[in-house]
Amino acid sequence: MAHFPATPSAAAATGHRVSPSPRSSASLPRRTTLLPSIGAAGGPPSRSWRGAAAAVRAATGSDNKAASAGTIINPNDVPVLSFSEVAERLGTFQASGARNQNYMAMYSSIFGGITTDPSAMVIPIDDHMVHRGHGVFDTAAIMDGHLYELEQHLDRFLRSALMAKIPLPFGRSTMRSMLIQTVSVSNCTQGSLRYWLSVGPGDFQLSSSGCANPALYAVVIESPSIQVPSGCKVVTSSIPIKSSHFAVMKSVNYLPNALTKFEGEENGAFTGIWLDDEGFVAEGSNMNVGFVTAGKELLMPRFDKILSGCTAKRVLTLAEQLVADGRLSRIISRNVSVQEGKAADEMMLIGSGILVKPVVQWDDQIIGSGQEGPIAQALYDLILEDMRSGPPSVRIPVPY
Repeated sequence: MAHFPATPSAAAATGHRVSPSPRSSASLPRRTTLLPSIGAAGGPPSRSWRGAAAAVRAATGSDNKAASAGTIINPNDVPVLSFSEVAERLGTFQASGARNQNYMAMYSSIFGGITTDPSAMVIPIDDHMVHRGHGVFDTAAIMDGHLYELEQHLDRFLRSALMAKIPLPFGRSTMRSMLIQTVSVSNCTQGSLRYWLSVGPGDFQLSSSGCANPALYAVVIESPSIQVPSGCKVVTSSIPIKSSHFAVMKSVNYLPNALTKFEGEENGAFTGIWLDDEGFVAEGSNMNVGFVTAGKELLMPRFDKILSGCTAKRVLTLAEQLVADGRLSRIISRNVSVQEGKAADEMMLIGSGILVKPVVQWDDQIIGSGQEGPIAQALYDLILEDMRSGPPSVRIPVPY
């Protein structure tokens, strides 16, 4: 496990990169009042969720699974470990292959530097992002050694932090530099950069008043392969959608999103589709939804009640090329009923993790011809080409 200097001055002495001391940003107010209680808008009629009961039944066998994995479970013989022993066991856990992704580097303002040891990529258990969900996050793709739409994602990141009443530990330009440095140290040329802002560690109270320093974390994940846009099935989610105040904020409160994704998978689908409080199409579990009408309109629900997807907004811009060459008649954003959506010629999911993914079935309704549509493929090609050779406004070179 990597050794972390106890202080920034110690880090400098050992040659480690050191982050600037945390400071407040003039663009965000200091912590004052708490957010109001979360309210959830009503969703569509509930369907049975057989997987929940199965998960509870499966939990009774968890001790046996833990034993087979080598986890110490004897309640009468729980060891007390030193820091070095904990570090050794974290290294053993990492070597076991329990993680299925390649974590190339992590920055943490807690230890004030970057580590490339995945077993050291941890955060304090009393960080309020962990036990209260008081944190926000965002993601930028890494393509051919460039960060894609980092500026656009950072803008949304800071808007989310403002809404979540999280003071900035550093200014925007400093955070931007730290994120780029983390990717540089990772040597990752294709994958993703995920980053979080938290009110920070301090205690296990509900109020964040005991958290002295907000925290910034970032992780680089290598992903050498690019998903091919194959058709998928979706289902209408029975999980209540988040209220618009929280839906437009990219916070770490993703339990409704995770349950919507899981519900889709247990029903043989890729994900679930949320409807808003008026019954109109909202969004997928962590992606936007788009349609192509019989009149060749590219139609997307408005962003006033859902997360404003950076990839979706870029797709809408790139789609102007398809209007220019006659493949689309126009691009429009408005309310979309379920009936209209299911009657569309094409349906697609749009997000940074999937780019553009065609939908060929929604619940029991086949969409269009039941095959991947030409507009979805064209939009996928456009966004992929933009990631590879787009303008400097969307591509930032990483100085490896």
